Amino acid sequence: MGKYLTEFIGTFFLVLTIGCTAGPDYPLAPVAIGAVLMTMIFAGGHVSGGHYNPAVTLGVTMRGRCSVADAIPYIVAQVAAAIAAAVAVKFLLAGPVLDGIKPGTNFPVAKALLAELLYTFALVYVVLNVATAKANANNSFYGLAIGFTVLAGAVSVGKISGGAFNPAVAIGVSIIGMASWTNLWVYLVADFAGAAAAAVVFRVINPEDK
Repeated sequence: MGKYLTEFIGTFFLVLTIGCTAGPDYPLAPVAIGAVLMTMIFAGGHVSGGHYNPAVTLGVTMRGRCSVADAIPYIVAQVAAAIAAAVAVKFLLAGPVLDGIKPGTNFPVAKALLAELLYTFALVYVVLNVATAKANANNSFYGLAIGFTVLAGAVSVGKISGGAFNPAVAIGVSIIGMASWTNLWVYLVADFAGAAAAAVVFRVINPEDK
């Protein structure tokens, strides 16, 4: 089950990032998309192989490195993730996109909550897998993976929530005056909830990694 959940999560964030950044208005879209794919492979490769693509799963299966019994659930998880991500993108980008973090704007509370929760989940999920998992002990890529997760999130949903993904950052930008104190609760609730969800998922996927 952990392998299929890993494939779902990786494919979800790949499609979510593509959906939120694709288009001529986002010159950093290829960087964000490549970054999130890289970080999700770093995070989930030790569990599922990090396919996140039915075509890759087919190729790996024909190569003999993935059983048919795993390939079918992998593809089901990948397609389900793509559908879920498409729904999330349609919600996040519905209507005018606002610079939500700036004081004085019409802060999109529901969208900001979802954006912060999803990418804080992604960030903590990557941190737990690359910096704390036994299978990735003593690796040399964890800093790169963590930093590029933030990059992907900032490019994807920074225009919606400001891209804090960090309660301390949210407090800091509120003190500076870049964000309204009345919106601080959004970051605290979403970021801590995303982190807690990532911890639960990590334990489900890696039950032996105590």
